[in-house]
Amino acid sequence: MMTVDFVTSASSVPASELLSQIIEVILEILTSVDKVLVKKDCFKELATYLERIVPVLKELNKKDAGHSESFNAAIEILNREIKAAKQLLMECSKRNKVYLLMNCRAIVKRLEDTTTEISRALGLLPLASLDLSTSIREEIGELCDNMGRAEFKAAIPEVEILEKVESGIQDRNVDRSYANHLLSLIADAVGISTERSALKKEFDEFKSEIENARLRKDQAEAIQMEQIIALLERADATSSPLEKETKYFSKRKSLGSQPLEPLQSFYCPITRDVMVDPVETSSGQTFERSAIEKWFSTGNKLCPLTMTLLDTSILRPNKTLRQSIEEWKDRNSMITIASMKSKLMSEDVEEVLHCLEQLQDLCQQRDQHREWVILENYIPSLIHLLSFKNCDIRHRALVILRILVKDRDDAKERLAKVDEAIESIVKFLGRRIEERKLAVALLLELSKCDFLRDCIGKIQGCFFYLVTMLNSDDNQGSRDAQELLENLSVSNQNVVKMAKANYFTYLLQRLSAGPEDVKMIMATTLAEMELTDHHKESLLEGGVLGPLLHLVSHGDIEMKNVAVKALRNLSSVPKNGLQMIKEGAARPLFDLLLHHSLSSSSLREQAAATIMHLALSTVSQEASETPVSLLESQDEILMLFSLINLTGPDVQQRILQTFNALCQSPSAKNIKSKLIQCPAIQLLVQLCEHDNQNVRPNAVKLFCCLSDDGDEAIILEYVGQKFLETLVKIIQTSDNEEEIASAMGIISNLPEVPQITQWLLDARALPPIFKYLKNSRISDPNRSQLVENAVGAVRRFTDPTNLEWQKRAAEAGFIPMLVQLLEYGTTLTKEYAAISLARFSESSLGLSRPIPKRKGLWCFSPPPEIVCHIHGGLCSVESSFCLLEAEAVGPLVSVLEEPDPGASEASLDALLTLIEGERLQSGSKVLEAANAIHPMIKFLSSPSPRLQEKALHALERIFRLPEFKQKYGQSAQMRLVDLTQRGNNSMKSLSARILAHLNVLHDQSSYF
Repeated sequence: MMTVDFVTSASSVPASELLSQIIEVILEILTSVDKVLVKKDCFKELATYLERIVPVLKELNKKDAGHSESFNAAIEILNREIKAAKQLLMECSKRNKVYLLMNCRAIVKRLEDTTTEISRALGLLPLASLDLSTSIREEIGELCDNMGRAEFKAAIPEVEILEKVESGIQDRNVDRSYANHLLSLIADAVGISTERSALKKEFDEFKSEIENARLRKDQAEAIQMEQIIALLERADATSSPLEKETKYFSKRKSLGSQPLEPLQSFYCPITRDVMVDPVETSSGQTFERSAIEKWFSTGNKLCPLTMTLLDTSILRPNKTLRQSIEEWKDRNSMITIASMKSKLMSEDVEEVLHCLEQLQDLCQQRDQHREWVILENYIPSLIHLLSFKNCDIRHRALVILRILVKDRDDAKERLAKVDEAIESIVKFLGRRIEERKLAVALLLELSKCDFLRDCIGKIQGCFFYLVTMLNSDDNQGSRDAQELLENLSVSNQNVVKMAKANYFTYLLQRLSAGPEDVKMIMATTLAEMELTDHHKESLLEGGVLGPLLHLVSHGDIEMKNVAVKALRNLSSVPKNGLQMIKEGAARPLFDLLLHHSLSSSSLREQAAATIMHLALSTVSQEASETPVSLLESQDEILMLFSLINLTGPDVQQRILQTFNALCQSPSAKNIKSKLIQCPAIQLLVQLCEHDNQNVRPNAVKLFCCLSDDGDEAIILEYVGQKFLETLVKIIQTSDNEEEIASAMGIISNLPEVPQITQWLLDARALPPIFKYLKNSRISDPNRSQLVENAVGAVRRFTDPTNLEWQKRAAEAGFIPMLVQLLEYGTTLTKEYAAISLARFSESSLGLSRPIPKRKGLWCFSPPPEIVCHIHGGLCSVESSFCLLEAEAVGPLVSVLEEPDPGASEASLDALLTLIEGERLQSGSKVLEAANAIHPMIKFLSSPSPRLQEKALHALERIFRLPEFKQKYGQSAQMRLVDLTQRGNNSMKSLSARILAHLNVLHDQSSYF
C-alpha cells in the first residue's frame, strides 16, 4: 500500500562525493529517527547499524578508494538503500498513525529488505585491495553478519489487529461493539488517546488517505481503505453525535412513512416465512438454511420445488438476497420506531404498554435498533414515564432505559441532560423490591460513566438505601447493589459517604462470616476500591487482614486472586505494609510464588506486586523505629530471588522491584551482601539483555545498586565485552531515563580495570554519554541522577596512566562540559567532575608543547603564541588538558566552599596539580589570583581529617615561598597551633614544621 520512490543511479557521481552524500543522509536519519510514529524500535535498530557504518565510510573516503568496479557498485547500492531508508523514515514520521499501522507489514518488509541490501553492499567492498585498518575490516565483517541476520517483524498486537480488520471486512461485520473494540485496540497500538475527540481527529485524517491513494492512481489501495473505513465507521468515536443524527434523519426521511410488504422472493418456499439465512441449492433454488437442512436430514434428496436430484453437500449463501432482506427489515424497523414515539404520550394505559412492549422487543433484537431509538430521542420520554402511577409502565421504562444505556456513552450522556433523571431513578431504591432491583440494575450501568458516577453519589440517601439492600433476601438485587457500590467507590468522596452509611462495618462482617460468594464480592470490592490512606489504615485496624489471609490460604484460585488484590490495595500505605509484615502476611504470599505450578499467572503477579508494596514500606521507616525486615534469613533472600528464573515477565519485574526497594531499606547492607554471594550478578547480567521493557530496566537498576559496593572479583567474573556492549546499547536506544541512568551508574561503579575501559571505548560509549550530558538541563532535579552517573562514568576514561583514553575523552569535548558541571551540578556531580579534571591536569605538563624558536628577522616573524603561566609551554584544552585554558580554576575554587567534604577534597586535589614540582611558584600565583589560599587555610579546621591533611601538605609547600608565608602565614597560625595539639601524629609533626617556617616554633621543638 505504501509507495517506494524510485532512486536513480548515481554512477555519474564520483565515489568520494557519493560517500560524503551517503554520510550526510545517514546523519539526517540519525537525527530524525525519534520522530517516527510506528515501529520505532525497528528504526532505532537500523539507526544503530547506520551509525556504525559512518566511521567505515569516512575511512573509505580518506583512502580515495573509488576505482574498482566492485567498489563503485557497492557504493551505488549503499546510496540507493540509504535514500530509501530516509524516504521510509519520512513517510513514517508524517503519515497518519492508523494508516501506518494498517501498513506495518509493508514497513517491516521494506526495513528488512533495506538492511539486507546494505549488508550485501558492504560484502561487495573489495577489502583485499583496500588499505584499511584491521579494526575497520573487522567492523565491516561484523556489520555484514549482523545486518544480514537482522529480522524485523510486526508485533503480535499489530498482527492481531490486521487479522481482525480482515475478518471484519470479510464477514461484513457491522456490529458497533466489534468496531469499538477494534478501534480501542488500534488506539492502544499506535499511542492515540481513547478520548473521543482524539480518535475522531485521527480517523478523519485516516479517511483523507483515500484521496491520496486516488491521486497516486492506486485503485486497489483506495478500495481497501474504503473497506477499512466502512468497518471502523460503526465505532462510536469515529462520528460525532451530530454527524450520526444528520446521517440517520437524512436516510429516515427518504424512506417515507409507511412500512413495505416483503417481496415474494423473500419468503422461504418451505416455511413460507421471510428468510434470515437464505442459501442456494445445486438446483439454483433458494431456501432458509435451517429448513433445507431439515429437509435433507429426513432423507429427502430431491429439490422441494423442481424435484430434481440435489447434491446435499452444496449450500451456497445467497448474500445478495440476504442483504436485500436485511435492508427491507431495517427500512420497516426505522419507520416503526419513528412512528411509535407519539403513542407513549397517550392517556390510554393499554396503548402505552403495548408500545413499550413493542419498543423493548425492537431494542433487544439489534444494536442498530437501539441506536435509532436513541437518535429518535426516546430517553426523555422514558424518564417522564417513571413518574406514572401504573407500575407496569414504570417497570417497562426502567428495563428499556437499561437496554439503551448498556455500553453506550452517547445514551448515558443524553440521559444526563434530562432534568432530574438521576434523582428520579435513585428514588426507586426506596420503593418495592421489583422496582428497586430494576433501578439498581440501571444505576449500575450508568455508574460505568465517570460523570454519572459522581451524579449518583451526590443524591441524598443513595448510599443508605444501597447499604440496606446488601442485607436483603434478593440475591441478584444485593449483588447489583454491591457492584454499584464498588463502582461508586472509585471516588474518595463517595468512599467517605459509604463509611458514614456503615458500609465498612457490613463489609468486615460479611468478609468474616458471610457465605463464600458474598466473601468473594467483599474481597473484590476491597481490591477495586479507591480508598483513602485513612480508610485503608482504618480497615486494617478493624481486623480485615485476618479474613483476607484466611482466604489466601484456604480459598480457591479465584478467591485467592481477589483476596491478594485486596491485600495489594491495602498494602500501598507504608504504615499498613509494616503492620502486615509484623502480622505474618509475607509468608502466605511467598507460598503462592513458591508453588507457582499450582497458581494462575494472575495470582502470582498479584502476590508479587503485594510483596513489592511490603518491601517499599520498609524504606519509609524512621531511624528511631525498631527496623522491620521483610526477608530475615539468607534462605528467604535466595528463595525469592531464585523465583526470577521460574516465572514470567510480570512477576520477574515485581521481584526485581522488591529487591530494589529492599536495597534502600535499613536492611540494605545485609540484602546486598547476600545477593552478591548468591548467583545474583550472573542472573542480572542475563536479565540486562532481556527483551521485556519492564524486566530489563529493573534488572539494570538492581545491578547498578549491587555494583556500587559489590565484590570486585565476583562482578569481574561475569562482566564481559558483550555485557558492556549491552549497556551502551541501552544508553543509545532506551526511552526509559531511569534505565539509562542505571546503565551509566554501572559503568561508573565497575572496577577501573583497563580491559573494561577499553571494551567500553570499543563499544563507542563516549558519544552517547556526552550526548546525555550535553542535552540534559544541568539544573533539572529530575535528571540529576542521570547526570551524576554519566559524570561518574566519565572518570574511568580520564585515567592519567593512559594518554590515549584521555585524548579521546578530551577530543569528544568532555573537559568544557566538566567545567560547566562544577558550577551547576549537584554536589556529587561536582565531586566526580573535579576528580576527572584532576586526572586530566596530571598529564598537562608532559603534553604542553615547547615554544618554537623564532627564526629570521624578528620584526617579520608572526607574533609569539601565548605561553601557559603554569606549564611554561603552549597549551590547549584538547591537546594538553590545561585547567587554565579550560577556565576551570575559578569554578574549582568555588567548589572548595561546598559543605560536602568529598566535593571539596576532589576540587582541592585538582587545584594542587597546579603546584606540583617546579610549578610551585607559578601555580601558587594562579591559586592566589583565584582566591584559593584562604579556603585551604579554612580546611585546617575541617571535621574531615583527609581535608586537613591535604591542606597541610599544600600550605607547607606554598609557605616555602617567602611572599606567601608573609602574606598568609599569620591567618593560618592559630589553626596550625590547634592541630599541633589535637591532630594525629603526622598532622602534629607537619603543623609544627609549618609553624617553624613561620618562625612561631623553634626547629628543635618537641612537636617534631
